[in-house]
Amino acid sequence: MAPDVKSAAGAADTAAPLLAGLPDRGSPGRLLRWDLLVGLLLVLVFIGGSVGSPGFASVDNLSFALGDLGEIALIALAMTMLVVAAEVDLSVASVLGLSSALVGTLWDAGWAIETIIPLVVVVGAVCGLVNGLLVTRLGLPSLAVTIGTLALYRGLAYVVLGDRAIAEFPQQYASLAVEDVPGTPIPYPVALFILLAIITGVVLHATGFGRSLFAIGAQEEAALFAGIRVKRVKLILFVLSSTVAAFAGVVFTLRYGSARADNGMGLELAVIAAVLLGGVDFDGGKGTLGGVIAGVLLIGLLRNLLMLNDVSTEIQSIVTGLLLIISVITPRLVAVIGQRRRRPSPVPSPTPPAS
Repeated sequence: MAPDVKSAAGAADTAAPLLAGLPDRGSPGRLLRWDLLVGLLLVLVFIGGSVGSPGFASVDNLSFALGDLGEIALIALAMTMLVVAAEVDLSVASVLGLSSALVGTLWDAGWAIETIIPLVVVVGAVCGLVNGLLVTRLGLPSLAVTIGTLALYRGLAYVVLGDRAIAEFPQQYASLAVEDVPGTPIPYPVALFILLAIITGVVLHATGFGRSLFAIGAQEEAALFAGIRVKRVKLILFVLSSTVAAFAGVVFTLRYGSARADNGMGLELAVIAAVLLGGVDFDGGKGTLGGVIAGVLLIGLLRNLLMLNDVSTEIQSIVTGLLLIISVITPRLVAVIGQRRRRPSPVPSPTPPAS
């Protein structure tokens, strides 16, 4: 076991010799084709929407579409790092709902919004800590754990707020969730996403901590023997995921002007779909943030296009589910085809000489 003084970033550099034999699954070059495919599909959706739906390409509508996917985009950043490390958090939408319920209850009780926001974010971090401890200390699979806490945190949201809806939040804060940055068509939450995306991209692709995530996802046992504090890194990722989800719950509540226990119901499906559609391997060790951003934009534009054409929310959910299935199946089909092509042809056995 590595000494306590060794950080994850330093351990990632130590891991290099042991992991040198592993494929460079985090390399952007290996995912270039998939990223280009998602980007091309994004362009085709934009062109098709511009031609088929009047007003789709207008500045006002695109600004609305960007703002509408703000929470998905924020949560997808933390989810990307978690899935790269071969884990997943399905409780993010329930954490968002719990956050919204807490905002409404505390505001209705007379608390100042400046006190509510940091408190809610801390509660989100505690939710992530629970997820992380169950996974890292008890060795439970994150898929099963977060399915359980998905129900637990949503239930707590109903305990906190019930079926009520709380509205009339401070205008100066509500406006930050819906208005654009002055002089631009970019909503404030999207501007925050752009800033965090830059930071996340640097951390994921240009630091020792990011390299440790790819090492853990590619081969956890090798990463552990190389000195990477695997449990600590994963715990950090779970805390980060729920913290971001809690903050997204604040944004969601202020943007819609309503705190409800069922806010964000099913949002985890769109987040996972965006991450996997962007080329992040569900088995870990492979992915780029650029692909995830393209996946987020693709899902956002598709949702907006379907909404403009009066398509029901049920059909929108079906489309999201199909994208999720396609994003999981397609890379595996490509891998299987590639393996078959690389497999050497059997050498025919020599014909025995005639007697």
